[in-house]
Amino acid sequence: MFKQQTTATLFEELPETPFYIPATGSSTRPRRTLKYGDCFAVLDSHADIGATAGGPDGIFFQDTRHLSRLEMLLDGMQLLLLGSNVRDDNSILTVDLTNPDIYLNGNLILPKDMLHIVRTLFVWRGAVYHRLRLQNHSDREINVPLTFDFSSDFADLFEVRGLQRARRGVTISEVSGNAKVTLINRGLDDKRRHTALLFEPSPTQLSSATASYEFSLPPRGSYSIFVTVDCTNNSVDHHSVPFRKGLRAAFQEHKTASRGMATVTTSNTIFNEVLCRSMADLAMLTTTTAEGPYPYAGIPWYSTTFGRDGIVTALQMLWCDPRIAKGVLRRLAAHQAKQFDTRADAEPGKILHEMRNGEMAALHEIPFGLYYGSVDATPLFVMLAGLYTEHTGDVETLHELWPYIEAALGWIDGPGDSDRDGFVEYQRADDMGLVNQGWKDSQDAIFHADGSLARGPIALCEVQGYVFAAKRLVARAARRLGKHARGDALDAQATRLALQFESAFWCDDIGTYALALDGQKQPCRVRTSNAGHVLFSGIAAPERAAAVMRDLMRPSFFSGWGIRTVAREERRYNPMSYHNGSVWPHDNSLIAAGFARYGHKDAIDRVFKGLFDAASYMDLRRLPELYCGFQRGRERGPTLYPVACSPQAWAAGTPLLLLQASLGLEFDPDQHEILLRNPRLPQFLDEVTLRNLRLGHSAVDLMLRRHGTDVSLQVLRNEGQIRVAAVYS
Repeated sequence: MFKQQTTATLFEELPETPFYIPATGSSTRPRRTLKYGDCFAVLDSHADIGATAGGPDGIFFQDTRHLSRLEMLLDGMQLLLLGSNVRDDNSILTVDLTNPDIYLNGNLILPKDMLHIVRTLFVWRGAVYHRLRLQNHSDREINVPLTFDFSSDFADLFEVRGLQRARRGVTISEVSGNAKVTLINRGLDDKRRHTALLFEPSPTQLSSATASYEFSLPPRGSYSIFVTVDCTNNSVDHHSVPFRKGLRAAFQEHKTASRGMATVTTSNTIFNEVLCRSMADLAMLTTTTAEGPYPYAGIPWYSTTFGRDGIVTALQMLWCDPRIAKGVLRRLAAHQAKQFDTRADAEPGKILHEMRNGEMAALHEIPFGLYYGSVDATPLFVMLAGLYTEHTGDVETLHELWPYIEAALGWIDGPGDSDRDGFVEYQRADDMGLVNQGWKDSQDAIFHADGSLARGPIALCEVQGYVFAAKRLVARAARRLGKHARGDALDAQATRLALQFESAFWCDDIGTYALALDGQKQPCRVRTSNAGHVLFSGIAAPERAAAVMRDLMRPSFFSGWGIRTVAREERRYNPMSYHNGSVWPHDNSLIAAGFARYGHKDAIDRVFKGLFDAASYMDLRRLPELYCGFQRGRERGPTLYPVACSPQAWAAGTPLLLLQASLGLEFDPDQHEILLRNPRLPQFLDEVTLRNLRLGHSAVDLMLRRHGTDVSLQVLRNEGQIRVAAVYS
């Protein structure tokens, strides 16, 4: 029994958390995900929707669940699973099923394993295409009574996450002819949302909630059924696009989008699978927008434009596909805040946190239509602009972005530093907004050593580092545009900030940087992974960077599967919490990049190995958003976090940034050279081949081999005479 004292001690201080994602039970079938553009599907291992309790099943379009049930039954019974596999490029889900033993009046009329049923599904242009193929493997004719039960609650994504609503819109169902059913919802926002189900061939019977087939299969005979679920509400009839034609078109679009990206192969087959899954997840999550490609944050909860997530993912991918960074920068610039809006936490120059298109956002039941409650997205935007320019030399895009960069800098030095103390702080402007607005944005993530929650305005340690790096980088960018005085001023500001930061944030008593300064300018003397982001930004003094590295690699932080968000000794440490003791892959990748900046390659090796080992245990070799921070045990894998997004963009980008940090990859378009600074390979990689590394219009292929702690380099192809060199310092 829980004691009252425990409850009061741990939970009495927590503010209301209306956007908390509850974990109310486990799913009885594993889930599979497919995505294209603004449409994604979460199906169970049988390719059913809503057949078992738990899990965010559904077909979703623009933050609304357009189909909440689609269950296939044979004679009213669920089928037996043989196998369920997502293709390596995430394009297709294939499920193999067979019939159970079926009895009538106590007599066995159909033994199990007589029918082989293959379900094949993909998503393309706002529709889910589904092919069902049945094969009779018996030596006699089989009568097949098959039904599809379907419905839609047209729930807003935040309802699916657990929010309750007092009122909802009205849904009706219309049967058109003998092969089409349209589910229509008129929301409280007065918007009509449609889901059309199209069946081919026509069912034997069709109602507003069920499509029934009854047919006979001769010995060794086969039969196919096609079901299309169209969520787009437009005039294009997906029934006119056959399954195979749609599949070919989807493949071609995927191939075109991935053309020009660098590729990686290694001597380790399992790591190759991890990389393959990461690249496929990034390709699936990346959505074509009006401004260019943008990696949506994750499925199911965050399949939309997120500022921080998109920027970090673009940073992780910059060395292998800088086009993503360009798309992210242009999209976030297009939605940069222009005016003050308390409800949206918007201030001029601020960069978007989150964008939503659902009914609850339209009605302001949630603040996330265009929401700006992020303290770090703005300096990270400037930082990415500088890094993109240094990587590509693309001055034309820099010219285009410069007004937005200046506006972001204006926010950093203006509303972002409301008390003018030199540090960027946050405090939500409206009670509906997020309490915490750094990457650790759960309500209990920022606290003091005694466990009490910090009160705002709050200045996070890593945010000051991001500001430092942003000003250093954009100072160099300014000089590219001939703005030398502006560049000098930004450099001077960065230098002052570094000195001020060391004085205010370094804590000798805990041997690391404080998590934050609270509203009274008192440091939160808590050992957290945030200090690793300080190294990523380069604001840390070298001797203190070394102390931070040593602390993060001690057992109190390093679980064996990665670095925890909070050290075990801290008051609010909990290995099962979202932000206070779990392991986040993207967090570890940024920390490893920080280690690389200060030359701590042994630490990178350990972090890289821990994350690789964790991925090797994961379903589909896919690193999830996070996992629990329990200490690594012998001969067993990491403990999963129950409601983690998987796939998640910045988790998928983690192996790419870890590889860059290990190899020390740097690009210099002005000198037309690619450098490998203090290159290393972890012990699980003997050989790595990088193909199509691009610099301007030139490309190069490299092979690296490990020799103990040394690495040899071979240039396999060089188009355009790129200079490649290993540099040791």
